[in-house]
Amino acid sequence: MTARLVSLTLLLSLLCPVSLLSESPGTITGTVLDPARAPLPRVTVQLLAAGGAELARTRTDAQGRFRFEGLSPASYTVVVELVGFERFSQSAAPGASVEAVLAVRPVRERVVVTATRTEAPSAQVGASTTVLTGEELSRGVMLGELLRPVPGAAVVRSGASGALTSLFVRGGENDHNKVLLDGIVLNEPGGTYFFSNLTAENLERVEVVRGPQSALFGSDAVASVVQLFTRRGEAETARPRFSFSLEGGNHASWLGRAAVSGEAGRFDYSLAAARFDTDNQEPNNHFRNSTLSASFGLALREATSLRVILRGELGQAGTPGQTAFGRPDLDAFFHRGDTDFGVTLRDETAGYWDQRLTYAYAQSRQVSRNLLADPPFVPSFEGRTAPFPFFDFTSDFLNHTRRHHVSYQSDWRAGAAGSSAGQHFFTFAFEWDRELGLLGERLFPSPAVEAERDNFGTVFQHQALWGRLYLTNGVRVEDNASFGTTVVPRSSLAYFLRTGGGALGATKFKFNFGLGVKEPTLVESFSPGPFVVGNARLAPERTRSFDFGVEQRFWADRAKLEVNWFDNRFRDLIGFEITSFTPFFTGSFFNLGRTKAKGAEVVLELAPGKGLHGRGTYTFLDSQVTESGTVFDPVFEAGNRLLRRPKHSGALQLFWDWKRLTVVSTAVFVGRRTDSDFSLLGLTSNPGYTKWDLGASYRSPHRVTYFAAVENLLNREYMEVLGFPALKLAVRAGARLEF
Repeated sequence: MTARLVSLTLLLSLLCPVSLLSESPGTITGTVLDPARAPLPRVTVQLLAAGGAELARTRTDAQGRFRFEGLSPASYTVVVELVGFERFSQSAAPGASVEAVLAVRPVRERVVVTATRTEAPSAQVGASTTVLTGEELSRGVMLGELLRPVPGAAVVRSGASGALTSLFVRGGENDHNKVLLDGIVLNEPGGTYFFSNLTAENLERVEVVRGPQSALFGSDAVASVVQLFTRRGEAETARPRFSFSLEGGNHASWLGRAAVSGEAGRFDYSLAAARFDTDNQEPNNHFRNSTLSASFGLALREATSLRVILRGELGQAGTPGQTAFGRPDLDAFFHRGDTDFGVTLRDETAGYWDQRLTYAYAQSRQVSRNLLADPPFVPSFEGRTAPFPFFDFTSDFLNHTRRHHVSYQSDWRAGAAGSSAGQHFFTFAFEWDRELGLLGERLFPSPAVEAERDNFGTVFQHQALWGRLYLTNGVRVEDNASFGTTVVPRSSLAYFLRTGGGALGATKFKFNFGLGVKEPTLVESFSPGPFVVGNARLAPERTRSFDFGVEQRFWADRAKLEVNWFDNRFRDLIGFEITSFTPFFTGSFFNLGRTKAKGAEVVLELAPGKGLHGRGTYTFLDSQVTESGTVFDPVFEAGNRLLRRPKHSGALQLFWDWKRLTVVSTAVFVGRRTDSDFSLLGLTSNPGYTKWDLGASYRSPHRVTYFAAVENLLNREYMEVLGFPALKLAVRAGARLEF
């Protein structure tokens, strides 16, 4: 009923057209854009008199527009300034409309949405945010691999392409990350999300916001939010833009892509399809993946738009197991099909009021199948041997989850940039999620788990902009069918000690505090037994986090240094314990664990010359298990470091554009970390490794781009997860035709 009332309110507002930027003789209006002609919101715009005195000051709205009213006939100067962009100045008289296209500094800032649920320049955001651009995404295939250089993030893959791929951020668990696609929730109920078959196809950018964001996005946003944004069509020419590419490499690998995009009047579109096949290097280690992606937009009128997002991923991967310890499983495989759909109606009801209504549906069908029992074997590795043979178990496990999501968001702006009271942005949002799941072992007679729950969340956020100070406070009331009602707050601050350029440029201090919650999985809450029994009274997993940092620009904005320190405490972590051994093995889930993680992130960006750009990151993580339940493996005992989260890690990326040639080098370092062989070999740590990838492309004058990439250039042998050898030297090359 609430969703219906919200929908009716929004639809009624659409019937009340408002002239947003009509020009009058005493008015100067304008729009602020970046070099790609995307609007820049919340940009400071000054109106100066002929002598240089400031007469008025404002900020652009979500569409990059500004307006000065009540002006007498005279000559004025419009000045636009934003950290990370060049200063813009232009003379204007009343009745004029100014288009300010801001040139970027060598090290630029970007507009982000995820940190505040509203468009904001990253310079004005206190949260630690990393943006992967469309150009960076186009250089890779699997999104998980492209996330490796993100500071504070540890990407762990159990083997080669298509294998289980987990993301750990700032010491959080691999189900502590909220993953969104244009607002569509991709997580399974309970937070689980693996990046195994998620490609970077047709993505415009990816935003990673570190730290708990449950105040904005509810359950699962415990350690980070990763949001993917689908590419939108642009009117580069009067006709559609087509792109076709084909590449191949060793391990019987090939990748084919096709895309079309464009704009026709009020309608824009972007469609892409891709197919990736590889046999990898181990027996029964093949990976086949198909991706379909589409974005359609329709401008119903000047201030009202409709956006439809569609995406599908269909993949199958052979699962040979821990081949470093013994014989491979030659018939087991994992099949996964994901379907995502979202539609958003957005209306700028007035220049100070913006509304959006979204419906989304996401489903993931996963099958893990092993129908043949391979011969038993005794695991062994480097002189270590297990005490007894291990046996293969047949299985046909189904995990089919679905989610319906409805959200309404209203953003309201008040005040003026130049006033003593500052400018204020208020956000109200209401969300409803219906989570459905079917989980079961189809070879066993026990019934499958059929679960359903409804969750509601209400968000209120206030952003205050006073000169150089940007303060954000928010709170969410989460009403979850599993654990009841909880309140999660968040506070974020950014303050500029300096804003100018020169040898020592802008200096920004930031601070963040927040709480995070994660609901139990459907199995943890609803499993009927008899061996695994759900616990309907589980509390949510929780975190308390605060961080602070400084960002310093120098060398005439050719360099930027960012240093962040964080402290996270996780509690009520859910674990499994045996409750009975008679008449047979029975267990259930309880809130057993506590962990803590603190550390630092260092990010250095350099742009020393035209076409040359470098980025280096380093993460120090001091993590510890502080409380644990019944331990089946010594690595989970209290006092140990957290599993598969390195103490030291980092990355070095170099980008060089010279005429038609582009060269990209990425080196990732991962230090020693706690791990387990889970095969009774006694291994409790995993040595560090360095992985160096190199890629190059050449844009010919005939609309053809030739490219090549080498992964693990030094052909290192290592294991990201004990027992699963990482992919050795992998080479691929191909060509792309665009017209």
